[in-house]
Amino acid sequence: MTEHTYMAPDAAQPPTPTEFTEAQIAVEESLTRNVLRSFDDCTDPRLTQLMQSLVRHLHAFIRDVRLTEEEWNTAISFLTEVGHITDDRRQEFILLSDVLGASMQTINVNNVAHGDATEATVFGPFFVDDAPLIDNGGDVAGGAAGQPCWVEGTVRDTDGNPVPNARIEVWEADEDGFYDVQYDDSRVSGRAHLFSNEEGRYWFWALTPTPYPIPHDGPVGRMLAATGRSPMRASHLHFMVTAPGLRTLVTHIFVRGDELLRHDTVFGVKESLIKDFVEQPAGTPTPDGLDTGKSNWARANFDIILAPAVAGNHSVVN
Repeated sequence: MTEHTYMAPDAAQPPTPTEFTEAQIAVEESLTRNVLRSFDDCTDPRLTQLMQSLVRHLHAFIRDVRLTEEEWNTAISFLTEVGHITDDRRQEFILLSDVLGASMQTINVNNVAHGDATEATVFGPFFVDDAPLIDNGGDVAGGAAGQPCWVEGTVRDTDGNPVPNARIEVWEADEDGFYDVQYDDSRVSGRAHLFSNEEGRYWFWALTPTPYPIPHDGPVGRMLAATGRSPMRASHLHFMVTAPGLRTLVTHIFVRGDELLRHDTVFGVKESLIKDFVEQPAGTPTPDGLDTGKSNWARANFDIILAPAVAGNHSVVN
């Protein structure tokens, strides 16, 4: 398949503003009105709103940049490539949404601040249903390579009440920057789920997060390269927390001191989610008495506060 540079072709320059006659403006505006009217018979008011707003913004973009036909064809080819590379193990459309900030903006819109509730951030393309169940104190790593990290905290609501039996999904990359689904075998590692206890507490072993690039060997990666952007993500550990009557929380925690915190390629970092991952020298006693041998390990605390569930104001899970 032909690779595109995603730059405006020299051979097809858009017209200059002096060529915008009243007749040309009338033609363009008439088309937009006709497309908007085509949705008048839609019986779903929300769908009508979505489609008409999309048309207004799309037509305004085309007219604003005076999009050339060659640029439009390049965009179509790009989206076709995104579709071709997407499968049940790789979601290139989520990557595209992430790097354009669309995922993060959707999350902002759907997770309006509520008191001191924990902030949400991007879901990402690597969540997998049916991750293994572990008990509190269990190991999320599941054999993945990396520095051991003890993570603990509490789950509470915005009134300060503990939330027992909250389901906590956790997933992360290994020290080489890969999630289990990026390997060619059927391994399940770096992911698990557990439940908070009666006091709302949880604790588990994981890996100390490290920076890694999003998959950049496909069309989204080439787009980033063409626009001078890095594919790197700041170090993070994913969480999804659910409990009856409370808003689903999709979030990460990030490693304080990571140089990529201000340059995360999917714009997912929020100040409140930056946590201390405190290095512990080899031989330092662990909270549960685990022998880490000659390895250093780290520990982090993440207290989770869940907002009340409100219709129309919830986390969007892709």
